[in-house]
Amino acid sequence: MRLRALLDTPTLGLRLLGGEDELDRTVRGVMTTDLRDPSRYLSGGELVLTGLAWRREPADSERFVRILAAAGVAGLAAGEAEMSAIPDDLVRACARHRLPLFAVEEAVSFASITEHVVRQVSGERAGDLAAVVERHRRLMTSGPAGGGPEVVLDLLGSDLDLRAWVLSPTGRQIAGSTLADAGPALSADLAARLAGEHLAAARTGRRGPHRVTIEAGGGAQSLDEGLGVSPAHTARPGDGAGGPSGTTYSLFPIRYEGRDLRQTVLSDWLLAVEADAGDWPEERLDLLHGVTQLIAVERDRRDAARTVRRRLAQEVLELVQTGAPPAEIAARLRVAAPVLLPGLGTAPHWQIVVARVEWEGGDVPGGPVAQALLEEMLVDPGAAGPEPSDRIAVAHTGDEAVALVPLPVPDESGDSSAKGLHAEQLLALIQGPLGRGLADDGRLTVGVSASVHSAEGLRGALEEARHARRVAAARPGRVCAAGHEELASHVLLLPFVPDDVRRAFTARLLDPLRDYDRRHRAELIPTLEAFLDCDGSWTRCATRLHLHVNTLRYRVGRIEQLTGRDLSRLEDKLDFFLALRMS
Repeated sequence: MRLRALLDTPTLGLRLLGGEDELDRTVRGVMTTDLRDPSRYLSGGELVLTGLAWRREPADSERFVRILAAAGVAGLAAGEAEMSAIPDDLVRACARHRLPLFAVEEAVSFASITEHVVRQVSGERAGDLAAVVERHRRLMTSGPAGGGPEVVLDLLGSDLDLRAWVLSPTGRQIAGSTLADAGPALSADLAARLAGEHLAAARTGRRGPHRVTIEAGGGAQSLDEGLGVSPAHTARPGDGAGGPSGTTYSLFPIRYEGRDLRQTVLSDWLLAVEADAGDWPEERLDLLHGVTQLIAVERDRRDAARTVRRRLAQEVLELVQTGAPPAEIAARLRVAAPVLLPGLGTAPHWQIVVARVEWEGGDVPGGPVAQALLEEMLVDPGAAGPEPSDRIAVAHTGDEAVALVPLPVPDESGDSSAKGLHAEQLLALIQGPLGRGLADDGRLTVGVSASVHSAEGLRGALEEARHARRVAAARPGRVCAAGHEELASHVLLLPFVPDDVRRAFTARLLDPLRDYDRRHRAELIPTLEAFLDCDGSWTRCATRLHLHVNTLRYRVGRIEQLTGRDLSRLEDKLDFFLALRMS
């Protein structure tokens, strides 16, 4: 369809603000976003709908429009719900970049525009196809009649007799049909296998849908020409195969194409349909692609909702890394708690998870991919609510992503570890599917810290998680993870350390402190032992030694000055611990 056709539909409530000479542009899709940089989700030809939440100052308009123009979008439609009028700076920026700009009346929903464009782009439908398309708008509406991907999956089931599920790249079921006669649930094992098949097929660069048959006898066979299935990735009986010849699934990517596949493949959702799309007419294929576009809008909405949590995580991470006082970190966490822990109202314990994605050649940034992966991996499969990841905050720097994960407060026994994250459980969840998506040129390594009960412990937890990730990185394999419990394995090595190595190591680290204690009776060695025994807690250590906290800080500062070490770094704490154990 042409942009000009949008103005011929009064019910859409669009008013042209600029770009009349460009109205013959072809619209190939629609995208709703309030991201400051939506470029990774654009492939060209879209009508972009925005509520202007990305605009904080006039200069933001130029940057946003420049990104859209570079991506080749067809036009921009801005809602008037947040502002009484479209800002002049946005009008001028669109004029400079020759980007048609529409204003959307407050009474008109973006869902109505999305449904109209998808219907027009897909063309006229007949019979049951037309009925499904007509009712797709309920996917984007609020209230009992709609509100999520489940609505459109119900329509596919009731109108076209198609069983379908929306899956994450790890195989977690994001949405499925809610109909009473929807049939047996998709098992977690089968969902993970379908996700792995999709990732493996996507890495070949072939356009979806990808088709695979899960055989009743225990195998998986790709139906896409030229795609092979490794014997290591086969189905097992009882995983949903529907007869002697097996069950065929068609896997549709829920994303636009156009960027380096490695930047999105590990974070994209997929639509798994229990049917062979190989013999479908073109109209039905177009319909399913339209469905994926509507679900992509829902994905973009959820991504936009994570923006605040990501920003809070980044702020807390910067405070922790720069050595800010624990009181300042604790105050920031109290401010973040209503966003990270809606409805809980209690200060939790915390755990830190570090992930790093690296691609051969180093030409693709791994940080954003690792961030999206952590947001997916750390969702509790048993959590209730429409969006369980709203209690996970993830930041990224470079190729590394850092997650701040709240944990339940300890029970009466004081134990909260049972409900915490464990590296081996994470690895079991992600290793199969993501290993196929990483193929032979990518690598994911993950480190998990122990839980800490206060802001004082976050710096150590961050170093602990990073050190655990380095332990994982030393292992073979495309997907590796290690936890804090593995860092204690150095104790097993102590009996095998040669005596001369012990003496040289301990002398280099502890002799300056012993000499200072002899001259000044400063008790730096006992202070160091107590500080490590208290896990770096200033308050508990000062109480144990019957000192004022300022006196303890002075002694620790003197230890660091004499040794050139930093007791806030995990590596230096480990060195001191080893030196004391070997002395």
